[in-house]
Amino acid sequence: MKYSYLLFCLLFTGNIAVAQRNDVVEDEVSSNYNLNKPAREEWLRNTGAGLFIHFNVDAQLGIVISHALVGASDDFVNRYFNDLPKTFNPSSFNPKEIAELARLAGMKYICFTTKHHAGFCFWDTKTTDFNITKTPYKKDLLKEFVEATRAAGLDVGFYFSPEDFRFLYDHKIPISRSNVRMDEGTRMAYDDYNRKQVEELMTKYGKVDVLFIDGDPKEVVKETSWRLQPDILITRGAIKTPEQTLPGTKITQPWLSPITMGTAWQFQPTNDRYKSGSQLIDLLIEARAKGGSLLLNVGPKANGALPEEQENRLREMAGWYFINHEAMDDVRSWVVSKEGNIWFTRKDNILFAIVMDAGNWKEGERRTFTLRSAKSTADTKISVLGQNSQIMEYKPDLDVSSRFRQTDNGLELSVLKAQRIYDDHRWPNPVVIKLENVNPVFKEAAMVQTGDVQPAGQGVVLMKGRLLNYRTVKAARARFYYRPYLGQVETLYAEAWKETIWTPVKKEGSFDVQIKGLKKGVSYEYKAIVEQQQVLVEGENKVWSNK
Repeated sequence: MKYSYLLFCLLFTGNIAVAQRNDVVEDEVSSNYNLNKPAREEWLRNTGAGLFIHFNVDAQLGIVISHALVGASDDFVNRYFNDLPKTFNPSSFNPKEIAELARLAGMKYICFTTKHHAGFCFWDTKTTDFNITKTPYKKDLLKEFVEATRAAGLDVGFYFSPEDFRFLYDHKIPISRSNVRMDEGTRMAYDDYNRKQVEELMTKYGKVDVLFIDGDPKEVVKETSWRLQPDILITRGAIKTPEQTLPGTKITQPWLSPITMGTAWQFQPTNDRYKSGSQLIDLLIEARAKGGSLLLNVGPKANGALPEEQENRLREMAGWYFINHEAMDDVRSWVVSKEGNIWFTRKDNILFAIVMDAGNWKEGERRTFTLRSAKSTADTKISVLGQNSQIMEYKPDLDVSSRFRQTDNGLELSVLKAQRIYDDHRWPNPVVIKLENVNPVFKEAAMVQTGDVQPAGQGVVLMKGRLLNYRTVKAARARFYYRPYLGQVETLYAEAWKETIWTPVKKEGSFDVQIKGLKKGVSYEYKAIVEQQQVLVEGENKVWSNK
């Protein structure tokens, strides 16, 4: 067992060494073992998206989920645990409607917070009275969620936090997320408490497909879950789950990114900024192009109803997914993730070229794109997902055919945006071009490593990078993109990337560029870029503080 785990770690680390941001806050892959069955991890790789639901007794206050208890006054803590359950009544929770909407939006599973860090349980547990059946709601809400999710044809996922503030409160231990001190007897009681709760979750609700473990002690949760449900897929706790961001480059092992629809996990009625429906679709596309999956989070209001802003965005995603599901389900990465504003996914001999910059693309307008990472064959076919390339409403004489031709400069595509999706004819979301029977121009893409930034004196810094497979990949030059870093949650609002000059890739694969004019006291995100046969291949994003 130890040898197998060591081999897993070596393979996993090798595949993601150049793919992780250095600022991502997330639980690390388990320090002990991974018993996920290969078939279950393959299921995740085929799964474009899942829906995450964060919900807790403190949704009544419209504040951060659970975390306000850390460092809180005795008065706050006592009223939180003793008074909030008396008024919590999510009577408008409709898991059937949520599940059906999730399915329309392309979600394959729903992951529900059975217990967050505060320790409030959404099932009829014997381990504590701090649970949903001791509120005015009285019923087992988790049971209702499981039944509705299965009825919609979706897989059932549980979020579970072994970190439990109510347990600390009951044992007169200061509520904290670090340096929690327990004697050996209390530590054993803590493990036993979590074990009993997980045993209830894994025996009372039938098959559980997915488990997301958030916090410690993880190992007792993993052991119990795999013992009672051997086919369960454990995500956080066993595989990579970069939170609130996507990796900078594609990863070959299964992974998912849990990302909020706004800035908050739980419903926050004020001071929350929602991402647009288009931004959420873009995140899904990028995750799939990089070989991963999006776990998109929503948070019901205190009464259990899904906020209108969240429902509306899921409807927009549903419209796009209904048209373009082929490009999201059961797909893998192409030889490169993207070319400019065109992202790629593939399935067998089919390449999907996803045109992101389509907001100003008018209906009836023909556009031409040139791909340099793909080349046609004698059997190549082209179409636009959702369209028949024959008819456009109100324009019977317009040529709406999709065409391609191979040139010395690349594979040239010529297509129309010919389908009416919105009444105002301004559907702003990506258009997917389907290419059957095309081949990659090169079989091995550049493996680009973004290096460190070093001060070089007199306001000059040196950005460094490396082409890891320089012996087998032809790449003559490289450059860097950089911009001020606003933080994980703010990435979508960052300014456009600035480009450095091109620099030669040295014989041993290294390259560097000097940059002037970076502001003191500002953090910058940056990434290395290598040009491979006219295709730009990106390295991972990193962050550097210009102190």
